[in-house]
Amino acid sequence: MAQTETTPAIPTSLRDETLRDSVRRTLVIEATGLAALVDAIDGALGDGMERAIRTIEAARGRVIVTGMGKSGHIGRKLAATLASTGTPSLFMHAAEASHGDLGMVTPDDVLLALSWSGETAELSDIVHYARRFAVPLIAITCNAESTLGRAADVVLALPKVEEACPNGLAPTTSTLLQLAAGDALAVTLLERRGFSASDFRVFHPGGKLGARLLKVADLMHGEDSVPLVTLGTPMSAALIEITGKRFGCCGVVDVNGRLVGIVTDGDLRRHMSGDLLSHPVETVMTASPLTVAPDELASAALGRMSRTQITVLFAVREGVPVGILHIHDLLRAGVI
Repeated sequence: MAQTETTPAIPTSLRDETLRDSVRRTLVIEATGLAALVDAIDGALGDGMERAIRTIEAARGRVIVTGMGKSGHIGRKLAATLASTGTPSLFMHAAEASHGDLGMVTPDDVLLALSWSGETAELSDIVHYARRFAVPLIAITCNAESTLGRAADVVLALPKVEEACPNGLAPTTSTLLQLAAGDALAVTLLERRGFSASDFRVFHPGGKLGARLLKVADLMHGEDSVPLVTLGTPMSAALIEITGKRFGCCGVVDVNGRLVGIVTDGDLRRHMSGDLLSHPVETVMTASPLTVAPDELASAALGRMSRTQITVLFAVREGVPVGILHIHDLLRAGVI
């Protein structure tokens, strides 16, 4: 049997409290910065957020995010978040903008520039371009009176906070605030647009996230594969249906085609007798079986199966079976 390695606990006597104090101090400083950001929403930052959201909503094009250095890294993440939550967006490197990438920007777009100081030299050509072609410019900076701040149509003025870096040089708290402000902007746009889990799946078809957003209809077997018999059918015919469709069960429908019961292997064992095959199916079936709707999330169906310890669910629409879902379909798709 393969052995697994675990990290042993460090004895209390050997713990480096100085190291832990340094970690704690960084987190406290950054948490204090986030608290200041929340408080700023009641002032100029909140006003800027409202104007920025309305500017983006009014644009017919995309949000072009730009920045340099650590602000550029945060900007790249913000562009990805906006794009994946329904706001068309892309990242434009500030230095490359002056060498042809400004061709990405149209008058229908909105420019969103990140610079903590507001004095990033590489943003100069972008600012001039925005002014020349009347492209709305939103700035995320801590200095509303900076070159970038004065040139922008909208300023998200972040509070001036202490960097966690003891030298006050490495962007730490500042980039955290930029990240948080960008997330707040993206999520607010998402909520105002009514962006749903179904919309989210369109942009996230791959990986575990895509699997979690699959619907029952994406995985279920269609009507031709559904094992069904009608009330009054002898068990001999029901067994043929169970064997032929290979789901280990069959549904029982009434004269209107509505699902009223299910016959499973367990039902067969409970009613085993010499004359079982001559019995009508309703004497053996389990009435009112659990079902699922085709537009439900597949993860919800898996949860229902796990809680009730069953392996098959009929998908019904207004009581009529339209598909069947086996737990193996969910596992193969990576639904967890």
